[in-house]
Amino acid sequence: MTRSEAREQAFVLVFEKIFNPELSVEDMKAIAQDSELFSLDPYAEKLIGAVCDNTETTDEIIASHLRKWTLQRIPKVSLALLRLAVTEILYFDDVPDSVCANEAVELAKKYAGEEDASFINGVLGSVIRGKTN
Repeated sequence: MTRSEAREQAFVLVFEKIFNPELSVEDMKAIAQDSELFSLDPYAEKLIGAVCDNTETTDEIIASHLRKWTLQRIPKVSLALLRLAVTEILYFDDVPDSVCANEAVELAKKYAGEEDASFINGVLGSVIRGKTN
């Protein structure tokens, strides 16, 4: 499985977690496997764990880069993609920041809309620039 496919798996479960915050990572893995949706890739599992462990910090960073938006106004698909990408940018040093942003934009094009993809690209660009300063 490619990392892109693993990110997509992780996105599906991060999105699910928004609607079921009480679920643990283990619960989410069990649901995915029991329903035979997919067998979770190790990279996806690592990414989901990092998102769940760092949601508060990640959300603060996302919020600090929003202009005229709040986290509550962001569509859930976009929020899940931002959480995934920002987590990968901050905690996965082996992945270039530009790859994280591009992958999130591509998933937005698939699961959301063109405006969402542009919004995500703008927020992630700001996060990346802020990270290096």
